[in-house]
Amino acid sequence: MSSEPGAEHLAERLGLPFQQEIDDQQTDVSLLSQLPLVFARSRCLLPLSVKDGRLLVALGNPSDLLSQDEVARRYGLPIQGIVVPKEELLAAINRLYTRTAGTARDVVENLVAEDLSTIATELAHPQDLLDTNDEAPVIRLLHAILFQAVKERASDIHIEPYERTLEVRFRIDGILHLKLEPPKVLQEALISRVKIMSSLNIAEKRLPQDGRLKVLVAGHEVDIRVSIVPTQFGERTVLRLLDRKHGIRTLGEIGFSEKDAAIMERLLKRTSGIILVTGPTGSGKTTTLYAALSRLNRQEKNIITIEDPIEYQLSGVGQIQVHARIDLTFAAGLRSILRQDPDIIMVGEIRDAETAEIAMQASLTGHLVLSTLHTNDAATAVTRLIDMGIEPFMVASSLAGILAQRLVRVICPYCKESYRPEQELPGIPEILYRGRGCERCFGQGMLGRSGIYELLPVDAELCGMITRRASAGEIKGYAISRGMRTLRDDGMAKVAAGVTTLEEVLRVTQEEYADLQL
Repeated sequence: MSSEPGAEHLAERLGLPFQQEIDDQQTDVSLLSQLPLVFARSRCLLPLSVKDGRLLVALGNPSDLLSQDEVARRYGLPIQGIVVPKEELLAAINRLYTRTAGTARDVVENLVAEDLSTIATELAHPQDLLDTNDEAPVIRLLHAILFQAVKERASDIHIEPYERTLEVRFRIDGILHLKLEPPKVLQEALISRVKIMSSLNIAEKRLPQDGRLKVLVAGHEVDIRVSIVPTQFGERTVLRLLDRKHGIRTLGEIGFSEKDAAIMERLLKRTSGIILVTGPTGSGKTTTLYAALSRLNRQEKNIITIEDPIEYQLSGVGQIQVHARIDLTFAAGLRSILRQDPDIIMVGEIRDAETAEIAMQASLTGHLVLSTLHTNDAATAVTRLIDMGIEPFMVASSLAGILAQRLVRVICPYCKESYRPEQELPGIPEILYRGRGCERCFGQGMLGRSGIYELLPVDAELCGMITRRASAGEIKGYAISRGMRTLRDDGMAKVAAGVTTLEEVLRVTQEEYADLQL
């Protein structure tokens, strides 16, 4: 990380050591409890350790002697300063203070007979959840849940009411984990607080509601999509977290093999045709579409999308949100987009024949169209479109390529180990890998996710097969004979490379492994 101009020079002029980065392993985080986060951030300084009776402090503003005197007074120790670039120091402050924050379980355990009826009625500006420690108990609980979810890289928070219990579960890398069982008495107040933060009607408890809110966690802005539905024992709430610090991933970061990456690059250079991304819900289709749009986003291109919902804002791209209540459907929005002189169109999902037909026609009239479809593999997408009522000749003429995908959890690199399977199985490598479980992966042995892919480019021979209504099995057989790597093949390649585990590939490709017994 590059330093701002003059940091090293300033250290030299003041006779202080200069350090480019903060080493977390050499920092005593127990010291942070004596210094408020707000003070550390605003004065740009961080206590690191105590050595030879002196407090080692990283300084972003080494000329601010008053702040240094205040730190010396708080700790009762003389200060030894080292100069660190401000950008690196502020990132370290957020990172290290995160370790000192309590969990949602700690908040619940500390709740005593407090008045739960006093709940704040608005949150005018996003406030960093690390800074809040003196709010009403329900507010503290919700903030602790949000903070812990971001810290553990959860994609969703489920707040689920049952007859006698209330459960909070996090979806981490595609798997749900029970994290908390708050007292049932907090249920109404907790859901009301979610509604207040997301500008929903707290009096309405009979109808589903959808909203959005935005929070800051350790300096990172997190968008949260809120869905509330009434159930027998209260309102069930799901919060989808979109952490902006991760941003939009590139095609090189989502797990393509070299061969598939080259084919995808070739497809994206087309000026017309439709590229479909298929897979079940939660298989990463939207991430792939955004990665493709990021690759295509150039000043000379007019790109317009219609989505439900818009998950990320793309600079330079016109994005339209579907609103079914006012008849702004995928089909209606797509018709309007075609009057906007687009070069590239992205349709969030093909759900019906009308949308499919308009997308196909657009791809035949000089537009590159990207969209998604719910099918298990690439070949089945062809038969699904025909079953929708699209004429086979139109499917054959418009399709450029089909990408089927799944997401597999990645072995934690910090606790990764090799082992030999207990029994030899055909097609299974002799050496496999797994994660033991460590602090970095919260004992799961897995950290993050990657895609496995099945990419089917449409050539002249395949067009003929589609026109004569060949079955999905025939299409798949032909594609394999031409070198297509199936989901199973790509998954096994990632198992052999130590990216993921055999169990993970089996979990997400069950239909392909029906004949394989472990």
